[in-house]
Amino acid sequence: MIDIFDRIKQNPGPLGQFADYGEGYFIFPRLDGPIGPRMKFQGKDVVFWSANDYLGLCNHPEVLATDAQAAAEYGMFYPMGARAMSGETDKHLQLEKELAEFVQKESAYLLNFGYQGMVSIIDALVSRHDVIVYDSDSHACIVDGVRLHMGKSFTFKHNNIESLEKNLARATKVAEENGGGILVITEGVFGMRGLQGKLKEICDLKSKFNFRLLVDDAHGFGTLGTTGAGAGEEQGCQDQIDVYFSTFAKSMAGFGAFVAGNQDIVRYLKFNMRSQIFAKSLTMPMVIGGLKRLELLRTRPEIKAKLWENVNKLQGGLLARGFNLGNTNTCVTPVMMQGSPVEATLLVKDLRENFGIFTSVVVYPVIPKGMILLRLIPTASHTDAEINETLAAFEAIHDKLVNGVYKAEAEKYLKENNLSFKEI
Repeated sequence: MIDIFDRIKQNPGPLGQFADYGEGYFIFPRLDGPIGPRMKFQGKDVVFWSANDYLGLCNHPEVLATDAQAAAEYGMFYPMGARAMSGETDKHLQLEKELAEFVQKESAYLLNFGYQGMVSIIDALVSRHDVIVYDSDSHACIVDGVRLHMGKSFTFKHNNIESLEKNLARATKVAEENGGGILVITEGVFGMRGLQGKLKEICDLKSKFNFRLLVDDAHGFGTLGTTGAGAGEEQGCQDQIDVYFSTFAKSMAGFGAFVAGNQDIVRYLKFNMRSQIFAKSLTMPMVIGGLKRLELLRTRPEIKAKLWENVNKLQGGLLARGFNLGNTNTCVTPVMMQGSPVEATLLVKDLRENFGIFTSVVVYPVIPKGMILLRLIPTASHTDAEINETLAAFEAIHDKLVNGVYKAEAEKYLKENNLSFKEI
């Protein structure tokens, strides 16, 4: 028997092991100033590509005014208590009604947070007799929701319909034996590499298998589809998504989330989602602010058009310069290069310190060994000047990477610290 704190000290975790080296810079970086295409990092101005503020609503004057007025009128805590006890208001119901109409569903229900909401949706939808089949690249909130499931679950290879079919066949046998059903879970947009989930192909399998479909469309809501209703609208299958989920933390530039679908199913979730029944109601400033944000999504199509103009300029410029963006077909812009984790940190530091460009970096074990992924999130607020500045910086750091500049610096660092590439 050991003291659990001793175990924690010996094994700080996959991210915690880099705390001494990376905290405050690569992990938990601190940025200052209003959220926008330019912010301050460690006292320096940087072009900021790591906010999910797709439509640039964080500092939109109408949004700021609405938020301020709501906070002044209601404070930051109203309404008191959970929705089920004392937290229901006409504004909550109005936002739910408008969200349902926007994503072309019968009903919607507000959630306090996206991550917490998805975990709770999964927990409420399935019993121990049911089987979950989910994409192997699903977001952590889906993975954690599946972990709560006391029944059987299968993963299918990322966006691989043949793999999904095989696992649906396996799930069907288990469900029939247990007297349960099947829930398929995927994403509208996979946020790391920018691929849309193959929603249309998955929906087509409903003619062959009996299952219900839950879609996390956090990155698709507001950015995809003719009206911005998301990946399902983009692919022409929104009506076949049984349970639609999105967060407010992306296009809506806020916090909270919602789930939408058939009226009976949403009502069931409303009365059975433990994370919402036993948690405080979404605060009034965010609800009233949400109504304003949704109004802008509905009535200002030029905002989404500007977003995609910037997406095309950035992605087109990177492709023209020979960069590998994978198969992204969304706003998410992953730039993939070859190099070690140590080279990646030196490259990112060079970008931030000497070129004034702030991006998120991803290395092994999130992606395969030997790969560096820099993820850029274009927004409607970025300017042509900022895009061109970024393209020039990426050309410069790529030349240094392929010419071994970062590798030489990495080898020097490793030698000085008595480490090897394998250990890192």
